[in-house]
Amino acid sequence: MEYDAVADELYALRPEEFTAARASAVAAARTAGDRDLAERIGALRKPSLAAWVGNLLVRSLPGEVDPLLRLGEGLRQAHHDLDGTQLRELSRQQHAIVRALSAQARQLAAEAGHPIGDGVQREVENTLHAVLADPEAAQAWASGRLVKPMSATVGFPAVGESAGTQARPPATAAPSRPDRKADGQQRKRVTQARRDAEAAERELRALRDEAGAAGRAADEAKQQVDRLQRRVGELTEELDRTKGEHQQARFAERSAREQARTADRRVREAERKAATAAAQLERLTSSSST
Repeated sequence: MEYDAVADELYALRPEEFTAARASAVAAARTAGDRDLAERIGALRKPSLAAWVGNLLVRSLPGEVDPLLRLGEGLRQAHHDLDGTQLRELSRQQHAIVRALSAQARQLAAEAGHPIGDGVQREVENTLHAVLADPEAAQAWASGRLVKPMSATVGFPAVGESAGTQARPPATAAPSRPDRKADGQQRKRVTQARRDAEAAERELRALRDEAGAAGRAADEAKQQVDRLQRRVGELTEELDRTKGEHQQARFAERSAREQARTADRRVREAERKAATAAAQLERLTSSSST
């Protein structure tokens, strides 16, 4: 029994199965005489619903993991280099891929028997944004062992002086004209990058609001579908009852008509018998008179 294998197995389970499976794994490790392993397994925490959905996404769609990690690396590098053009392009990709993965996560959760609401879906999206902004968050998410959702970073970390700014000249030395020009260009790049980041954040908030509204509309549509489905069931049952009553009515009609025909035949026979008897009586009466 290996720790990683056990952990992977536990975090692949549905949330309601986690605790019992962990206890079983702890017992198995103790039976095997490995107390350290038993303690490590016992320390594994049950994931929240949003964390479980994030783990489910990683395990169900492994082909989507590397593209998201590479996008995060590109975004962080674009912020580091203050590359506004690259930043705008990657930000558009960021919104598209987060929306797509969030929708896929919601569908996977529903198929696994745990439909999620808008709140949990937002936590899943926040985790994906954190993955893009923080390499440690990306590594934790890619492991498929999240315990709780991660908070999305507002923007990306500020660029360090050593990587993104010119070295500051000594206080006693007057900056040369080329240095002033370079500083001005640097300030312009910083300003533009900040504007790009702010625009990306505004677009992100708008898209989150749009996604939330779309999710609520989808929930309402699902409820309407469920109501109509129940109504269809009720009407189907009523139709079946009506068909049965119709068949019974037709049977009763055929029986009544048959009884009417039989009664008519009996009436005609009785009329013939009555006529015959009357004629016989008349002959007998006539014979007695003579």
